[in-house]
Amino acid sequence: MLDKAIRVIAGLFGLMMFVMGLRWLVDPSGAAAGIGMPVLDGLARSSQIGDLGAFFIVSGGFALLGVIKRNAALLYAPAALVGVAALFRLFAWLVQGAAFAPEFIVFELIMCAVFLFARYRLTMAGH
Repeated sequence: MLDKAIRVIAGLFGLMMFVMGLRWLVDPSGAAAGIGMPVLDGLARSSQIGDLGAFFIVSGGFALLGVIKRNAALLYAPAALVGVAALFRLFAWLVQGAAFAPEFIVFELIMCAVFLFARYRLTMAGH
C-alpha cells in the first residue's frame, strides 16, 4: 500500500512538472506568473522559455517514466533537479540579494524527498 501511494504521489508531482513544461511552450506568461516572474524580452525570453521549459519537461518526464516503468534509477534526475533548485534558491537569497522564497524551497525539498523515497521503495521491491 505504501509503495503504491508513494508512486502515485511521485507520479502526480511528475505530471504537474511535465504540464508546467508544456505550459512554457503554449502559455509562457501564465507559466512565468505561476513561479513569480514576468516573461522577459529578446534573448532573455529565449533562455527563460528554453531553460525553464526543459527543466520542467525533463524532470517531469523522468519522474513519470520512473514511476510508470518502475525504474528506480530514473528518479535520480528529478530528485537532483528539484533538490539543487532549492539549494540555489537559498544561495540566491543568502548571497545574491534575492527574495527569500520558503514556499518554493519547501515544496522543492518535499518533491525531492518523495522522488528519493519512491526510488528507495522501488529498489527495495527489486525494480
